[in-house]
Amino acid sequence: MSEPASISTGIAARYATAIFELAKEGSALTALEADLDTLETALNDSADLRAVLSSPVYSREDLGKAISALSDKLGLSATTKGALGMMAQNRRLFALPQLIAELRRMIADEKGEITAEVTSATVLTKVQADQLAATLKANVGKTVKLNVAVDENLIGGLIVKVGSKMIDTSIRSKLAALQHSMKEVG
Repeated sequence: MSEPASISTGIAARYATAIFELAKEGSALTALEADLDTLETALNDSADLRAVLSSPVYSREDLGKAISALSDKLGLSATTKGALGMMAQNRRLFALPQLIAELRRMIADEKGEITAEVTSATVLTKVQADQLAATLKANVGKTVKLNVAVDENLIGGLIVKVGSKMIDTSIRSKLAALQHSMKEVG
């Protein structure tokens, strides 16, 4: 059974704080960021890896060996490899996705960046993405990193989430608003 989300998030936050501080002291935040990209790709690409991380069937020793071999194969830094080994020893690997998210947030804060979740009807061109990032930077005062997804159901336009703010310029939402206002009239 998997742990409740709040427990996973709490565990991930504690490990993330320790890993972040170690990387910051060693001036290895760039290496840590590269490790996070590599780990996230591995998790997204391998259902078997996700299953192993959350399975109670494997012993601590087996998990430790597997994580060590995986870290070597992926070329992860010593800090990340050690942290993953500790998580395996303590049976906390189930919190790895939350750990990655928390470390990304901490690194972005350190760099003065903010992430914007952007959903568009079509794939944004490089010019469109750059213009959007520049516009958002002017509004929020920080460098904006875009996390773009495509949802063809939007028909056209964008949905942009920055922190707690959301801007919905999609045609789908405009049609829904029009439909709602027409119901009120008739």
